[in-house]
Amino acid sequence: MQRIATAALLGAGLATAVLAHEGVQNPLVEARMDLMAEIGRATSRLGKMAKGELAFDAAEAQAAADAIAAGAAEIPAVFEAKETDPASETLPVVWQQFGDFAGKAEALEAAARAASISGKADLPGALRAIGGTCRDCHEAYRE
Repeated sequence: MQRIATAALLGAGLATAVLAHEGVQNPLVEARMDLMAEIGRATSRLGKMAKGELAFDAAEAQAAADAIAAGAAEIPAVFEAKETDPASETLPVVWQQFGDFAGKAEALEAAARAASISGKADLPGALRAIGGTCRDCHEAYRE
């Protein structure tokens, strides 16, 4: 049950990210949003496999975790410039506490790199670790 709740939470985050792209005018903010949406899509894929909405495929699941890790590694660089846009959900505190923010991105990268998904039973733990780091960052740094 907990894995379904985790997957639903991550799916809701992805839906919000997609809606937030509408009307963005700043290309640097749009690039940031694109990166976060890529991470969201990969996370959603894992969630759908966990819920049985997609057939489990170990190689595809591991590729999704690897994509999350690669995207997370890029987060500090795309947020380094203090760029804003009315469509952005990034809170200004990101730049006031950039070290902590970058640390949360590193935690996401580490959680995704630590994910070893060879069977469907590996998904709940991987999703909890990945989803927990996403939640920690979003609670502090996203509207």
